[in-house]
Amino acid sequence: MRLIFTVIIIFIMIPDSAAQLVFNKEQPVKFLALGDSYTIGESVAEEERWPELLAASLRAAGLTIEKPKIIATTGWRTDQLKAAIIASGLPDDYNLVSLLIGVNNQYQKKTEEEYEPEFSELLDMAIKKAGGNKKNVFVVSIPDYGYTPFGQQRQKEISDALDEFNEVNKEITLARGIAYFNITEISRDGLKNPELVAGDRLHPSGAMYKLWVEEIMKGIRIR
Repeated sequence: MRLIFTVIIIFIMIPDSAAQLVFNKEQPVKFLALGDSYTIGESVAEEERWPELLAASLRAAGLTIEKPKIIATTGWRTDQLKAAIIASGLPDDYNLVSLLIGVNNQYQKKTEEEYEPEFSELLDMAIKKAGGNKKNVFVVSIPDYGYTPFGQQRQKEISDALDEFNEVNKEITLARGIAYFNITEISRDGLKNPELVAGDRLHPSGAMYKLWVEEIMKGIRIR
């Protein structure tokens, strides 16, 4: 008699943000946000920037947190952010550091091969600013501006390119055991829900940034 064994392989999908950020309510939080237009909140009010919204959510959850320090400017590539971090002279004592960078590398026709070592170096710099503690660092994926009125005519081209850039930053981030938050899919609702796009027809609105923060908060544990 032949016995036929059926082997069932179960794949367990590990979420992007598998590495959690853990904070104690007794520990004040000092937050440094590194990036470009998406972090400085181009075309939205200061209080609608996602780092400000995240800080507000953490306060509401019982943490003491300073006003975020933001090193970000519209149009910056990875090399420009690196230069700005070096020039800032900021101390290495932050216990929450975020990194979101790469859209301008793509927009300015830089390659993923050029982006990879520069992003890796920036992640090292972010860890250094977090006092060497990678558990206090997180990366946010690049949003997809192909799903905005500005980019919709080239949507597929933009989306395909940004998928490649996000594969690079995701792989580097997860390989180091650092929390990674994929907000790209949220950004792809921009044409379906116009209220998620700012008045400049390109950048996220405060409403979209609020959705990003809700996603990030899922990966934060407060004890």
